[in-house]
Amino acid sequence: MRKPDAYPEIVDAPDQRSSTFEAAGPDERVIARMLGVSNGVVHGYVRRARLAGLTWPLPEGMDDEGLELLLFPAPAAASQSDRRPAPDWVYVEKELRRRSVTRLLLWEEYRAANPDGFGYTWFCTTFEAWKQRARPSMRQTHIGGEKVFVDFAGDTIDIFDPITGEVRAMKLFVAAMGASNYTYAEACPSESLSDWIGVHANLFRYLGGVPKFVVCDNLKAAVTNPDRYDPGLNRTYAEMAGHYGTAILAARPRRPKDKAKVEVAVQIAQRWILARLRNQRFFSLAELNTAITGSSSNSTPARCAVSAPAGPNYSPRSTSEAGGAAGPALCLCTLEALPCRPRLSRRDRRPLVFHPLPPDP
Repeated sequence: MRKPDAYPEIVDAPDQRSSTFEAAGPDERVIARMLGVSNGVVHGYVRRARLAGLTWPLPEGMDDEGLELLLFPAPAAASQSDRRPAPDWVYVEKELRRRSVTRLLLWEEYRAANPDGFGYTWFCTTFEAWKQRARPSMRQTHIGGEKVFVDFAGDTIDIFDPITGEVRAMKLFVAAMGASNYTYAEACPSESLSDWIGVHANLFRYLGGVPKFVVCDNLKAAVTNPDRYDPGLNRTYAEMAGHYGTAILAARPRRPKDKAKVEVAVQIAQRWILARLRNQRFFSLAELNTAITGSSSNSTPARCAVSAPAGPNYSPRSTSEAGGAAGPALCLCTLEALPCRPRLSRRDRRPLVFHPLPPDP
């Protein structure tokens, strides 16, 4: 048997008994003493019976469950009240995109217009729930070796000319495999087409094979006509994909979730590579890439193996022998395809979608 919210005492007496005694005329204290409950519990039930319009005798066919529904009706949603209207969530989301506008500011404006409105905690919680319903996200399933996500980091790192002292900002190319988050990083002079093709060739050479798909951003070296449904690829980039036997999938414009894997990899590379090398001076691109390799191997989290080529004549065999570890292709297979790895046990029980490098023309 339920009890009024304002009276937390434990009560085991049936609802109908307290209503019966009240209708018969005894004092509430007498009823409480006879039922073995507190006076507050009896008073609470009597008050609820009056609010429900119950009289004695009870209507025919009234059982304990029906009586409980009358005494303890389901509370009406607070947002249905005229004095406490729900905020316009579309307007809230639109305003939050403006600079320096916060949820606290929008809630204060809402309360100023509705003094009896909801509290700040309800405001934030309900807004988050509304966003999940209004903008659902599709969960992507990645097969080992199927996709590699590529992008450039926003931050740069400088190299100095040892003769003239000229400073040149180097871009950081980052690639991440879909199933394992296995990450590759390499510094290059710019985001030009030649550098873009070169870092892809180094990436495939380092991996020891070519994934089935390459998911890229809409930079000019990759996409000439950004479009949601039919983007136009750069002809040279498309020819490179045909040579390696892979397909280019351009992410939709202004949709970072399409390449969330590499977005996270870029953040990790900036924190664990660029931030650690910020106080060092480099005088050549090869020296910078060597430092990137050493920085990633010494300090990168175990879940993300970041590597970079040692120079223009880089080959997986030479790096493997110098480091005394397994070759890059073996590392990739271990991270992407072997079912013995518990972190990828669900999605690795498939054959590896990974084909070898084509011969150089």
